[in-house]
Amino acid sequence: MTTRLSARAAIASVTDPGSFAELPVVPRESADDGPLGWTGYDASRARAAERTGEEESAVVGTALVGGRQVVLVAFEFGFLGGSLGERTGDRLEAAYGHAREHRLPLVSLIATGGSRMQEGMLALAQLQRVARQSVLTRAAGLPQIAVLRDPTTGGGWATLGAGADVVLALPGAQVGFAGSRVRPADADPAAYTAESQYAAGHVDAVVEPARLPGLLADWLRVLAAPRPAGPVEPPAALADVAPPADGWDAVRQARHPARPHAEAYLDAYFTLRLPLSGDRAGGTDPGMLCGFGLREGRAVAYAAQCGTATRPAGYRTAARVIRLADRLGIPVLTLVDTPGAANDAAAERAGAGAAIADTFAAVAAATVPVTTLLIGEGGSGGALALAAPGNTWATPDSYFSVIAPELAAAILKRPPSEAPATADQLRIRPQDLVALGVARGVVGPA
Repeated sequence: MTTRLSARAAIASVTDPGSFAELPVVPRESADDGPLGWTGYDASRARAAERTGEEESAVVGTALVGGRQVVLVAFEFGFLGGSLGERTGDRLEAAYGHAREHRLPLVSLIATGGSRMQEGMLALAQLQRVARQSVLTRAAGLPQIAVLRDPTTGGGWATLGAGADVVLALPGAQVGFAGSRVRPADADPAAYTAESQYAAGHVDAVVEPARLPGLLADWLRVLAAPRPAGPVEPPAALADVAPPADGWDAVRQARHPARPHAEAYLDAYFTLRLPLSGDRAGGTDPGMLCGFGLREGRAVAYAAQCGTATRPAGYRTAARVIRLADRLGIPVLTLVDTPGAANDAAAERAGAGAAIADTFAAVAAATVPVTTLLIGEGGSGGALALAAPGNTWATPDSYFSVIAPELAAAILKRPPSEAPATADQLRIRPQDLVALGVARGVVGPA
Protein backbone atom coordinates (compact mmCIF):
# COMPACT_ATOMS: atom_id res chain seq x y z
CA MET A 1 0.00 0.00 0.00
CA THR A 2 1.07 3.59 -0.54
CA THR A 3 1.81 4.28 3.12
CA ARG A 4 4.40 1.45 3.17
CA LEU A 5 6.74 3.00 0.61
CA SER A 6 10.43 2.72 1.33
CA ALA A 7 12.16 5.81 2.70
CA ARG A 8 13.64 6.75 -0.66
CA ALA A 9 10.40 6.06 -2.53
CA ALA A 10 8.58 8.28 -0.03
CA ILE A 11 11.15 11.01 -0.62
CA ALA A 12 10.82 10.67 -4.39
CA SER A 13 7.03 10.87 -4.14
CA VAL A 14 7.03 14.40 -2.69
CA THR A 15 10.25 16.04 -3.95
CA ASP A 16 11.26 17.61 -7.24
CA PRO A 17 12.98 14.99 -9.44
CA GLY A 18 16.70 14.60 -8.78
CA SER A 19 16.82 17.22 -6.04
CA PHE A 20 17.47 15.01 -3.01
CA ALA A 21 20.99 15.11 -1.58
CA GLU A 22 21.74 12.95 1.45
CA LEU A 23 23.47 14.57 4.41
CA PRO A 24 26.77 12.94 5.37
CA VAL A 25 26.57 11.44 8.87
CA VAL A 26 29.59 9.54 10.17
CA PRO A 27 28.36 6.38 11.91
CA ARG A 28 29.40 6.11 15.53
CA GLU A 29 31.56 3.25 16.73
CA SER A 30 29.57 0.48 18.37
CA ALA A 31 30.52 -2.52 20.46
CA ASP A 32 29.71 -6.00 19.18
CA ASP A 33 25.93 -6.47 19.17
CA GLY A 34 25.40 -2.87 20.29
CA PRO A 35 25.59 -1.12 23.65
CA LEU A 36 23.73 -3.92 25.47
CA GLY A 37 25.61 -6.76 23.82
CA TRP A 38 22.26 -8.09 22.56
CA THR A 39 23.03 -11.43 20.96
CA GLY A 40 22.27 -11.38 17.25
CA TYR A 41 21.80 -7.61 17.01
CA ASP A 42 24.68 -7.14 14.55
CA ALA A 43 23.28 -9.91 12.37
CA SER A 44 19.82 -8.30 12.45
CA ARG A 45 21.27 -4.97 11.37
CA ALA A 46 23.22 -6.62 8.57
CA ARG A 47 20.12 -8.39 7.26
CA ALA A 48 18.15 -5.13 7.44
CA ALA A 49 20.87 -3.29 5.52
CA GLU A 50 20.98 -5.98 2.85
CA ARG A 51 17.19 -6.02 2.52
CA THR A 52 16.69 -2.25 2.34
CA GLY A 53 19.98 -0.92 1.04
CA GLU A 54 20.12 1.49 4.01
CA GLU A 55 22.63 1.74 6.83
CA GLU A 56 20.05 2.93 9.36
CA SER A 57 16.33 3.40 9.91
CA ALA A 58 16.30 7.07 8.87
CA VAL A 59 17.44 8.76 5.69
CA VAL A 60 18.20 12.49 6.02
CA GLY A 61 19.08 15.11 3.45
CA THR A 62 17.99 18.20 1.56
CA ALA A 63 15.63 18.45 -1.40
CA LEU A 64 13.33 20.74 -3.30
CA VAL A 65 9.59 20.48 -2.70
CA GLY A 66 7.66 22.63 -5.12
CA GLY A 67 10.90 24.45 -5.91
CA ARG A 68 11.66 25.28 -2.25
CA GLN A 69 14.61 23.90 -0.35
CA VAL A 70 13.84 21.81 2.74
CA VAL A 71 15.55 19.40 5.09
CA LEU A 72 13.96 15.97 4.82
CA VAL A 73 13.80 13.10 7.29
CA ALA A 74 12.37 9.82 5.98
CA PHE A 75 12.05 6.62 7.98
CA GLU A 76 12.77 3.22 6.47
CA PHE A 77 10.29 0.86 8.14
CA GLY A 78 12.00 -2.12 6.54
CA PHE A 79 15.07 -1.43 8.69
CA LEU A 80 14.11 -2.98 12.06
CA GLY A 81 10.64 -1.46 11.94
CA GLY A 82 11.94 2.08 11.46
CA SER A 83 13.00 1.98 15.11
CA LEU A 84 15.06 4.70 16.77
CA GLY A 85 18.52 3.83 18.05
CA GLU A 86 21.62 5.88 18.80
CA ARG A 87 22.67 6.04 15.16
CA THR A 88 19.15 7.12 14.19
CA GLY A 89 19.45 9.89 16.77
CA ASP A 90 22.73 10.98 15.17
CA ARG A 91 21.01 11.35 11.83
CA LEU A 92 18.02 13.22 13.21
CA GLU A 93 20.28 15.59 15.13
CA ALA A 94 22.26 16.26 11.93
CA ALA A 95 19.03 17.05 10.06
CA TYR A 96 17.78 19.49 12.68
CA GLY A 97 21.20 21.14 12.91
CA HIS A 98 21.39 21.58 9.14
CA ALA A 99 17.90 23.10 9.12
CA ARG A 100 18.90 25.70 11.70
CA GLU A 101 22.26 26.46 10.13
CA HIS A 102 20.72 27.07 6.71
CA ARG A 103 17.35 28.49 7.89
CA LEU A 104 15.31 25.75 6.22
CA PRO A 105 11.98 24.16 7.13
CA LEU A 106 12.11 20.53 8.24
CA VAL A 107 9.77 17.94 6.74
CA SER A 108 9.52 14.48 8.34
CA LEU A 109 8.10 11.47 6.49
CA ILE A 110 7.52 9.17 9.44
CA ALA A 111 7.09 5.39 9.52
CA THR A 112 8.35 3.90 12.77
CA GLY A 113 7.43 1.38 15.42
CA GLY A 114 9.19 3.27 18.21
CA SER A 115 12.43 2.89 20.16
CA ARG A 116 14.82 0.00 19.40
CA MET A 117 14.65 -2.49 22.25
CA GLN A 118 18.07 -4.02 21.38
CA GLU A 119 19.62 -0.74 22.59
CA GLY A 120 17.49 -0.47 25.71
CA MET A 121 17.35 2.83 27.58
CA LEU A 122 19.97 4.35 25.30
CA ALA A 123 17.47 4.01 22.44
CA LEU A 124 14.65 5.46 24.52
CA ALA A 125 16.85 8.42 25.48
CA GLN A 126 16.96 9.41 21.80
CA LEU A 127 13.47 10.83 22.32
CA GLN A 128 14.90 13.43 24.69
CA ARG A 129 17.55 14.19 22.11
CA VAL A 130 14.99 14.64 19.33
CA ALA A 131 12.78 16.76 21.59
CA ARG A 132 15.70 19.04 22.34
CA GLN A 133 16.46 19.48 18.64
CA SER A 134 12.82 20.21 17.92
CA VAL A 135 12.71 22.86 20.66
CA LEU A 136 15.86 24.54 19.32
CA THR A 137 14.43 24.55 15.81
CA ARG A 138 11.13 25.98 17.08
CA ALA A 139 13.00 28.70 18.96
CA ALA A 140 14.81 29.57 15.72
CA GLY A 141 11.43 30.35 14.13
CA LEU A 142 11.61 27.53 11.60
CA PRO A 143 8.55 25.46 10.69
CA GLN A 144 8.33 21.71 11.14
CA ILE A 145 5.93 19.65 9.03
CA ALA A 146 5.23 15.98 9.71
CA VAL A 147 3.72 13.44 7.34
CA LEU A 148 2.42 10.35 9.15
CA ARG A 149 2.94 7.19 7.13
CA ASP A 150 2.06 3.64 8.15
CA PRO A 151 2.78 3.05 10.97
CA THR A 152 3.61 6.08 13.11
CA THR A 153 3.75 4.87 16.69
CA GLY A 154 5.74 5.15 19.90
CA GLY A 155 8.36 7.83 20.32
CA GLY A 156 8.32 8.77 16.65
CA TRP A 157 4.71 9.86 17.00
CA ALA A 158 5.33 11.49 20.40
CA THR A 159 8.26 13.62 19.14
CA LEU A 160 8.62 14.21 15.40
CA GLY A 161 4.95 13.58 14.68
CA ALA A 162 2.79 15.14 17.36
CA GLY A 163 5.46 17.77 18.07
CA ALA A 164 5.38 19.24 14.56
CA ASP A 165 3.70 22.54 13.69
CA VAL A 166 1.68 21.04 10.84
CA VAL A 167 0.68 17.37 11.02
CA LEU A 168 -0.52 15.64 7.84
CA ALA A 169 -1.39 11.95 7.61
CA LEU A 170 -1.92 9.42 4.84
CA PRO A 171 -5.26 7.59 4.75
CA GLY A 172 -5.41 4.40 6.76
CA ALA A 173 -2.06 4.96 8.44
CA GLN A 174 -1.74 3.43 11.89
CA VAL A 175 -1.10 6.35 14.25
CA GLY A 176 -0.82 6.17 18.03
CA PHE A 177 1.58 6.03 20.92
CA ALA A 178 0.83 2.34 21.47
CA GLY A 179 1.91 -0.02 18.69
CA SER A 180 -0.29 -2.89 17.56
CA ARG A 181 1.51 -5.51 19.66
CA VAL A 182 1.41 -3.65 22.97
CA ARG A 183 -2.19 -2.40 23.11
CA PRO A 184 -4.87 -3.84 25.38
CA ALA A 185 -6.38 -6.95 23.87
CA ASP A 186 -9.82 -5.35 23.68
CA ALA A 187 -8.60 -2.06 22.15
CA ASP A 188 -10.56 -0.78 19.18
CA PRO A 189 -8.14 -0.74 16.21
CA ALA A 190 -10.09 2.15 14.65
CA ALA A 191 -8.90 4.41 17.48
CA TYR A 192 -5.31 4.05 16.27
CA THR A 193 -5.76 5.42 12.77
CA ALA A 194 -5.00 8.67 11.00
CA GLU A 195 -8.71 9.30 10.60
CA SER A 196 -9.39 8.81 14.31
CA GLN A 197 -6.49 11.07 15.29
CA TYR A 198 -7.85 13.73 12.92
CA ALA A 199 -11.32 13.48 14.46
CA ALA A 200 -9.77 13.84 17.91
CA GLY A 201 -7.89 17.02 16.99
CA HIS A 202 -4.36 15.60 16.82
CA VAL A 203 -3.89 15.71 13.02
CA ASP A 204 -4.47 18.71 10.76
CA ALA A 205 -5.49 16.83 7.61
CA VAL A 206 -5.72 13.32 6.17
CA VAL A 207 -4.32 13.62 2.66
CA GLU A 208 -4.53 11.24 -0.29
CA PRO A 209 -1.01 10.39 -1.57
CA ALA A 210 -1.68 12.01 -4.95
CA ARG A 211 -2.47 15.33 -3.22
CA LEU A 212 0.44 15.26 -0.80
CA PRO A 213 3.20 16.80 -3.01
CA GLY A 214 0.98 19.74 -3.94
CA LEU A 215 -0.20 20.31 -0.38
CA LEU A 216 3.36 20.23 0.98
CA ALA A 217 4.39 22.69 -1.73
CA ASP A 218 1.49 24.97 -0.79
CA TRP A 219 2.43 24.88 2.91
CA LEU A 220 6.05 25.68 2.11
CA ARG A 221 4.94 28.47 -0.22
CA VAL A 222 2.81 30.08 2.48
CA LEU A 223 5.35 29.65 5.27
CA ALA A 224 8.12 31.10 3.07
CA ALA A 225 6.03 34.05 1.84
CA PRO A 226 6.91 37.64 2.84
CA ARG A 227 5.28 38.95 6.00
CA PRO A 228 3.34 42.24 5.95
CA ALA A 229 5.31 44.99 7.66
CA GLY A 230 2.42 45.95 9.95
CA PRO A 231 -1.11 44.90 10.76
CA VAL A 232 -3.11 43.51 7.86
CA GLU A 233 -6.12 45.43 6.68
CA PRO A 234 -9.52 44.09 7.75
CA PRO A 235 -11.64 42.41 5.10
CA ALA A 236 -14.25 44.49 3.31
CA ALA A 237 -17.88 44.04 4.31
CA LEU A 238 -19.62 41.45 2.14
CA ALA A 239 -23.14 42.75 2.76
CA ASP A 240 -24.02 46.17 1.38
CA VAL A 241 -26.34 47.25 4.19
CA ALA A 242 -26.83 50.49 6.06
CA PRO A 243 -25.68 50.80 9.67
CA PRO A 244 -28.48 49.74 12.04
CA ALA A 245 -30.96 52.40 13.14
CA ASP A 246 -31.14 51.13 16.71
CA GLY A 247 -29.77 48.40 18.96
CA TRP A 248 -32.44 45.84 18.16
CA ASP A 249 -31.98 46.46 14.44
CA ALA A 250 -28.29 45.63 14.95
CA VAL A 251 -29.24 42.37 16.65
CA ARG A 252 -31.67 41.42 13.87
CA GLN A 253 -29.11 42.12 11.14
CA ALA A 254 -26.35 40.18 12.91
CA ARG A 255 -28.67 37.20 13.45
CA HIS A 256 -30.10 37.17 9.92
CA PRO A 257 -29.59 33.67 8.46
CA ALA A 258 -28.60 35.06 5.06
CA ARG A 259 -25.83 37.26 6.48
CA PRO A 260 -22.30 36.43 5.19
CA HIS A 261 -20.34 34.23 7.56
CA ALA A 262 -16.67 33.41 8.15
CA GLU A 263 -16.19 31.01 5.24
CA ALA A 264 -17.30 33.66 2.74
CA TYR A 265 -15.08 36.31 4.32
CA LEU A 266 -12.02 34.04 4.30
CA ASP A 267 -12.58 32.95 0.69
CA ALA A 268 -12.87 36.57 -0.41
CA TYR A 269 -9.79 37.64 1.55
CA PHE A 270 -7.25 34.93 0.71
CA THR A 271 -5.94 33.70 -2.63
CA LEU A 272 -4.72 30.50 -0.95
CA ARG A 273 -5.94 29.17 2.37
CA LEU A 274 -4.58 26.14 4.29
CA PRO A 275 -6.59 24.99 7.31
CA LEU A 276 -5.26 23.66 10.59
CA SER A 277 -7.54 21.47 12.66
CA GLY A 278 -7.73 20.47 16.29
CA ASP A 279 -6.60 21.61 19.69
CA ARG A 280 -4.01 18.82 20.23
CA ALA A 281 -5.89 17.94 23.43
CA GLY A 282 -8.57 15.62 22.08
CA GLY A 283 -11.02 18.08 20.58
CA THR A 284 -12.16 19.91 17.47
CA ASP A 285 -14.73 22.65 16.90
CA PRO A 286 -16.20 23.03 13.40
CA GLY A 287 -17.37 26.47 14.47
CA MET A 288 -13.78 27.78 14.57
CA LEU A 289 -11.83 27.95 11.30
CA CYS A 290 -8.07 28.31 11.71
CA GLY A 291 -5.04 28.18 9.48
CA PHE A 292 -2.67 30.18 7.28
CA GLY A 293 -3.10 31.76 3.89
CA LEU A 294 -1.80 34.18 1.29
CA ARG A 295 -3.17 37.70 1.02
CA GLU A 296 -1.70 39.62 -1.93
CA GLY A 297 1.30 37.31 -1.85
CA ARG A 298 1.95 37.72 1.88
CA ALA A 299 1.47 35.20 4.67
CA VAL A 300 -1.36 35.77 7.16
CA ALA A 301 -2.70 33.46 9.89
CA TYR A 302 -6.38 33.38 10.72
CA ALA A 303 -8.81 32.27 13.42
CA ALA A 304 -12.47 32.75 12.61
CA GLN A 305 -15.67 32.05 14.52
CA CYS A 306 -18.57 30.80 12.39
CA GLY A 307 -21.58 32.15 14.26
CA THR A 308 -22.04 29.23 16.66
CA ALA A 309 -21.32 29.01 20.36
CA THR A 310 -17.57 28.42 20.53
CA ARG A 311 -16.44 25.16 22.18
CA PRO A 312 -13.34 24.91 24.41
CA ALA A 313 -11.57 23.04 21.60
CA GLY A 314 -12.19 26.01 19.32
CA TYR A 315 -10.53 28.42 21.70
CA ARG A 316 -7.57 26.09 22.19
CA THR A 317 -7.17 25.70 18.43
CA ALA A 318 -7.24 29.46 17.95
CA ALA A 319 -4.67 29.96 20.70
CA ARG A 320 -2.46 27.29 19.14
CA VAL A 321 -2.53 29.01 15.73
CA ILE A 322 -1.95 32.50 17.17
CA ARG A 323 1.11 31.27 19.08
CA LEU A 324 2.45 29.46 16.02
CA ALA A 325 2.00 32.59 13.90
CA ASP A 326 3.75 34.64 16.57
CA ARG A 327 6.72 32.26 16.60
CA LEU A 328 6.96 32.35 12.80
CA GLY A 329 6.55 36.13 12.61
CA ILE A 330 3.27 35.98 10.67
CA PRO A 331 0.49 38.55 11.41
CA VAL A 332 -2.94 37.32 12.45
CA LEU A 333 -6.49 38.05 11.31
CA THR A 334 -9.36 37.07 13.60
CA LEU A 335 -13.04 37.12 12.71
CA VAL A 336 -15.44 37.46 15.64
CA ASP A 337 -18.89 35.94 15.28
CA THR A 338 -20.45 34.03 18.16
CA PRO A 339 -23.46 34.41 20.43
CA GLY A 340 -21.01 33.46 23.17
CA ALA A 341 -18.96 30.61 24.53
CA ALA A 342 -20.64 27.22 24.79
CA ASN A 343 -22.00 26.95 28.32
CA ASP A 344 -23.37 23.42 28.54
CA ALA A 345 -22.08 20.88 31.04
CA ALA A 346 -19.81 19.22 28.49
CA ALA A 347 -18.13 22.56 27.73
CA GLU A 348 -17.55 23.20 31.43
CA ARG A 349 -16.03 19.73 31.87
CA ALA A 350 -13.81 20.38 28.86
CA GLY A 351 -12.42 23.53 30.50
CA ALA A 352 -14.30 26.40 28.91
CA GLY A 353 -12.94 28.99 31.33
CA ALA A 354 -9.34 27.84 30.98
CA ALA A 355 -9.61 27.69 27.18
CA ILE A 356 -11.04 31.21 26.97
CA ALA A 357 -8.35 32.48 29.34
CA ASP A 358 -5.68 30.88 27.16
CA THR A 359 -7.04 32.61 24.07
CA PHE A 360 -7.04 35.98 25.84
CA ALA A 361 -3.42 35.26 26.84
CA ALA A 362 -2.36 34.25 23.31
CA VAL A 363 -3.74 37.49 21.84
CA ALA A 364 -2.28 39.60 24.65
CA ALA A 365 1.17 38.03 24.35
CA ALA A 366 1.41 38.14 20.56
CA THR A 367 4.33 40.19 19.29
CA VAL A 368 2.99 40.08 15.73
CA PRO A 369 0.12 42.44 14.88
CA VAL A 370 -3.40 41.06 15.28
CA THR A 371 -6.32 42.51 13.30
CA THR A 372 -9.94 41.71 14.17
CA LEU A 373 -13.13 42.14 12.21
CA LEU A 374 -16.50 41.72 13.94
CA ILE A 375 -18.70 40.15 11.24
CA GLY A 376 -21.84 39.19 13.17
CA GLU A 377 -22.64 38.59 16.80
CA GLY A 378 -20.16 39.60 19.46
CA GLY A 379 -21.41 37.79 22.49
CA SER A 380 -19.62 38.71 25.72
CA GLY A 381 -16.20 37.35 26.77
CA GLY A 382 -16.51 34.39 24.42
CA ALA A 383 -16.24 36.86 21.54
CA LEU A 384 -13.88 39.34 23.16
CA ALA A 385 -11.24 36.63 23.69
CA LEU A 386 -10.52 36.71 19.95
CA ALA A 387 -10.61 40.52 19.58
CA ALA A 388 -7.43 42.56 19.17
CA PRO A 389 -7.23 45.45 21.66
CA GLY A 390 -6.98 48.69 19.71
CA ASN A 391 -7.30 47.06 16.30
CA THR A 392 -10.85 45.74 16.09
CA TRP A 393 -13.15 46.74 13.24
CA ALA A 394 -16.84 46.03 12.60
CA THR A 395 -19.13 45.40 9.66
CA PRO A 396 -22.45 47.27 9.42
CA ASP A 397 -24.36 44.03 10.12
CA SER A 398 -22.74 43.26 13.46
CA TYR A 399 -23.03 44.05 17.15
CA PHE A 400 -20.89 43.57 20.27
CA SER A 401 -22.43 43.33 23.71
CA VAL A 402 -21.42 42.57 27.26
CA ILE A 403 -24.41 40.20 27.28
CA ALA A 404 -27.24 39.31 24.92
CA PRO A 405 -30.04 41.88 25.20
CA GLU A 406 -32.60 39.20 26.13
CA LEU A 407 -30.42 37.97 28.98
CA ALA A 408 -29.71 41.50 30.12
CA ALA A 409 -33.45 42.15 30.33
CA ALA A 410 -33.95 38.94 32.31
CA ILE A 411 -31.18 39.86 34.77
CA LEU A 412 -32.82 43.27 35.24
CA LYS A 413 -36.17 41.48 35.83
CA ARG A 414 -37.69 43.10 32.77
CA PRO A 415 -40.24 41.31 30.57
CA PRO A 416 -39.00 39.85 27.25
CA SER A 417 -40.73 42.71 25.45
CA GLU A 418 -38.14 45.05 26.96
CA ALA A 419 -35.22 43.34 25.17
CA PRO A 420 -35.22 45.84 22.24
CA ALA A 421 -35.09 48.83 24.58
CA THR A 422 -32.36 47.14 26.60
CA ALA A 423 -30.37 46.65 23.40
CA ASP A 424 -30.48 50.40 22.86
CA GLN A 425 -29.28 51.04 26.39
CA LEU A 426 -26.32 48.68 25.92
CA ARG A 427 -25.08 50.72 22.90
CA ILE A 428 -24.13 47.69 20.86
CA ARG A 429 -24.39 49.05 17.28
CA PRO A 430 -21.20 49.20 15.17
CA GLN A 431 -21.26 53.01 15.24
CA ASP A 432 -21.72 52.91 19.03
CA LEU A 433 -18.65 50.69 19.32
CA VAL A 434 -16.61 53.25 17.38
CA ALA A 435 -17.90 56.11 19.57
CA LEU A 436 -17.00 54.12 22.71
CA GLY A 437 -13.49 53.40 21.43
CA VAL A 438 -14.09 49.64 21.30
CA ALA A 439 -13.83 49.54 17.48
CA ARG A 440 -11.58 51.58 15.19
CA GLY A 441 -14.15 51.91 12.46
CA VAL A 442 -16.97 50.38 10.43
CA VAL A 443 -15.77 48.75 7.20
CA GLY A 444 -17.70 49.17 3.98
CA PRO A 445 -18.02 46.89 0.96
CA ALA A 446 -15.14 46.56 -1.46
